[in-house]
Amino acid sequence: MYLIALKMLFGDRGKYIAMVVGISFASLIMTQQPAIFVGLLSRTYSFIRDVSLPDIWVTDPGVQFVEEHKPMRDTTLGIIRGMNGVEWAAPLFKNLVVGKLPDGQTKTMDLNGLDDATLVGAPYTIIQGNLSDLRRAETVMVDFEAARTLLRIKVSETETRPLAVGDVIEINDKRALIVGYVKTTRNFVLQPRFFTTYSRALTYAAPNRRQLTYVLVKAKPGMNHQELCENIQKTTGLHAYTADEFSNVNLMYWMKNTGIPINFGISVLLGFIVGAAVAGQTFFNFVQENIKHFAALKAMGLRNTTLAKMVLLQAATVGLIGYGIGVGLTSLFGLQANDTVLAFLMPPVLLLFAGIGVIVIILISALLGIRRVINVDPSIVFRG
Repeated sequence: MYLIALKMLFGDRGKYIAMVVGISFASLIMTQQPAIFVGLLSRTYSFIRDVSLPDIWVTDPGVQFVEEHKPMRDTTLGIIRGMNGVEWAAPLFKNLVVGKLPDGQTKTMDLNGLDDATLVGAPYTIIQGNLSDLRRAETVMVDFEAARTLLRIKVSETETRPLAVGDVIEINDKRALIVGYVKTTRNFVLQPRFFTTYSRALTYAAPNRRQLTYVLVKAKPGMNHQELCENIQKTTGLHAYTADEFSNVNLMYWMKNTGIPINFGISVLLGFIVGAAVAGQTFFNFVQENIKHFAALKAMGLRNTTLAKMVLLQAATVGLIGYGIGVGLTSLFGLQANDTVLAFLMPPVLLLFAGIGVIVIILISALLGIRRVINVDPSIVFRG
């Protein structure tokens, strides 16, 4: 009987394809849009993940996300270094500055100043040059992707080239020599990132009474990170977060203060509704057109439960094929979007999310068909 059900399904090629397309579309939307959403949110804390050495981030109490510059007193660094449980503490400068490229273009740049002695806070991937080159006078390193895209230099009216190692730029009217490329994870604001030493970053930045943006803290082995955070907060009056906590602070800020969740939620909901409507209506029409076959089987003595299982098999087959096509298309899209300006991250939970959505669509479609099959009168087989 189940083989007959599949032959009925594949025999009506037009409706079979329409049902598969509807579920594929729903599956595609329910994986692609959340994957872009998750990718965007992961960029809100990408800088924190790139700086992997410190266990704790110390910030001004008013800081809501990592790109926000609210400096602290410079004496804070010495206080934290002298606390019990602290193995080391390093300063980090992070602020937006105005830079001028060799062709005269001005760009807003994300300038990061690393501890002069240890260079803690640098990206872990160096594409060209050596990190120690930052200790030379008037030197900076630039994010490789930004150099190729956002920081292209105009050579002629029709030609541009990437910002190259050896080029000299100006940051707040001060000379800066590019000595290398680094690889960073793309962040949410997409400003080109530059790296130099902490002391040099202070000379590039606008004069300010306070310049220390963050203190990066490494706890001694065996020291409870949460306890150390509480001690730092009591001693300094500042906020101290573990790396995971600070990542979550950034995530929640963008979740609460932007319309991103609502926009992507609406897209996913519309995809589900359209897929359910197309698949449900088409599947009902398919059952309706084959109702005489079901009536004949019923007249031959098949029970309603067997007929219902046949309908469920047909719906499940369409759903499985459509789900596979939709997820496959999303995966291909993700491969194309990998390491581009378009954010994309598809954790396994999204496959489960889309799978549940497809199951709901299948059940809705199957219930419509089962109801029609159960209520059919076997005598219609003998009517003209």
